[in-house]
Amino acid sequence: MENIIIIGIAGGTGSGKTTLIKQIKKEFHDEITILSHDFYYKENSHLPFEERAQLNYDHPNAFDTELMVEHIKELKAGRSIERPVYDFVIHNRRAETETVTPSKVIVVEGILIFENKELLNLFDIKVFIDTDPDVRLIRRILRDVRERGRSLDSVINQYLTTVKLMHEEFVEPSKKNADIIIPEGGYNHVALQMLNDRIKALLKLEE
Repeated sequence: MENIIIIGIAGGTGSGKTTLIKQIKKEFHDEITILSHDFYYKENSHLPFEERAQLNYDHPNAFDTELMVEHIKELKAGRSIERPVYDFVIHNRRAETETVTPSKVIVVEGILIFENKELLNLFDIKVFIDTDPDVRLIRRILRDVRERGRSLDSVINQYLTTVKLMHEEFVEPSKKNADIIIPEGGYNHVALQMLNDRIKALLKLEE
């Protein structure tokens, strides 16, 4: 395939990455493929559930980023991949995989995708979503309780013991690697339009 554009969208937990991606997808429809770093959490079947639940999932070592890099290169070359499927309830990968086919725009999202140099070098556009920490925390609580089967106490404890610390150590410093910094993500309509226009220019699409 020709003219495949790889867009990296990073930002802290609950920053609004998913909202921004949904807005981009509205513009480009089937021309977009989405790949989340969260799909690439390492397989930890050798550990009991109690130990898996205590792992630091906000540290770069929690991810199989090497596999993600390989998969992005395959998609860029026009070849389909079998990406992992991660289950946040059991804190582990499932046995099955999901087929992902390449498209003109491939969006890669995650909190730490700008921390890894090899991954960073694959992106044609690098976007960082910058959102107030209080807003991000509230969004994370709502998501983890409603969608991932967590208790309120466990979410808050995880945030205070690992998430906040890892954000300050890895996520926030990686912001300097971005081409574009967007406050409030998909809710920033001016920035969203500028980003969509940039994608169109790179793809040489007709307005």
